[in-house]
Amino acid sequence: MLIDRPTPVQRIQRAFSVHPVAALTGPRQCGKTTLAREVSSRSSQSAYFDLESASSRRRLATPEFTLGQLAGLVVIDEIQRSPTLFETVRVLVDRPGNRARFLLLGSASPTLIRGVSESLAGRVGLVDLGGFDLDEATPAQWRKLWLQGGFPRSFLADAQGSALWRRNFVRTFLERDLPQLGIRIPTERLRRFWTMVAHYHGQIWNAAEFARSLGTSEGTARNYLDILAGAFMVRVLPPWFENIRKRQVKSPKSYVRDTGMLHMLLGLDNDDAVAGHPKAGASFEGFAIEQLLGAFDSRDAYFWATHGGAELDLLIRHRNRRYGFECKFADAPGVTRSMRIALRDLALDHLWIVYPGNERYDLDDRISALPVAAVCEQGRKLAARTG
Repeated sequence: MLIDRPTPVQRIQRAFSVHPVAALTGPRQCGKTTLAREVSSRSSQSAYFDLESASSRRRLATPEFTLGQLAGLVVIDEIQRSPTLFETVRVLVDRPGNRARFLLLGSASPTLIRGVSESLAGRVGLVDLGGFDLDEATPAQWRKLWLQGGFPRSFLADAQGSALWRRNFVRTFLERDLPQLGIRIPTERLRRFWTMVAHYHGQIWNAAEFARSLGTSEGTARNYLDILAGAFMVRVLPPWFENIRKRQVKSPKSYVRDTGMLHMLLGLDNDDAVAGHPKAGASFEGFAIEQLLGAFDSRDAYFWATHGGAELDLLIRHRNRRYGFECKFADAPGVTRSMRIALRDLALDHLWIVYPGNERYDLDDRISALPVAAVCEQGRKLAARTG
């Protein structure tokens, strides 16, 4: 079963309208290859190279010669396996009369971004891809998307098949994918760390606490976090600082990006188990945040908290506007003192309370309740504003 993904296709096309190179990054198995083949099918001339394929690697044994003969769209999948290709692509796109556009697919952000910064700065547009979002899965299926996550094979399977796929994904990711990137960390140690992140999902990052639990240094714990964040398994949400007379939290929050993976790491395999777990609210929060960030396609996103107890789950700055979001796993959420403080101190244009209900309603002039099923629609509307 194929699900249309028009928004990332449009973002790739928009990147090509400005740059000769587009880089599509995201976790393994999130649908990058399927999307790239859809984009290439729309091009009158295209060529495809998968660096996990021995035949593609042989064809690129002399990359400048092979790629230099091509016109139209050239797709290079899993480019992090051959970082020297970044320099080759730079040479080719800088040639007068270049007739090719390059779509580069990568599953490891640090490797890809380093290659971009060293070789393709100013020549490449970056496009992020995650699993299915609410628009693609349909808002009516938000509970299934929350429980099973957005990885295509996980979402499209039944509950038992989804759980099996996610268990196998974790094993393959730790035992094969990370070693291929040159990461030599014992599998069980990194699995234990990933499980710890799941138990601390949505909390302030505390390197000392992780280090004590692992019996290692704070620097090592931070390195493990960077590895999982760079492979798109974990989101590190930075804190926002405002020039106010309040002590503000300066450490980031950490989330398991895909809630299906979060539930698997926590041992939760059905809706009742998730709803009854102490991390249900944090899981719902992470789910809503991922949907909103995908809809905005923005890196200008933060959380905010003070040592006095005021906080905001998500602050997005977009075109001189500030939008706030609080995520509440409750039937009928109301306005809290913390929300009013955030609204005032951060000068928010509006604050939405995302909740699992079905009705939109206003709670104040600048505070509204928003069903989680509508967050993608609301995010796109706000992102489209021009002033």
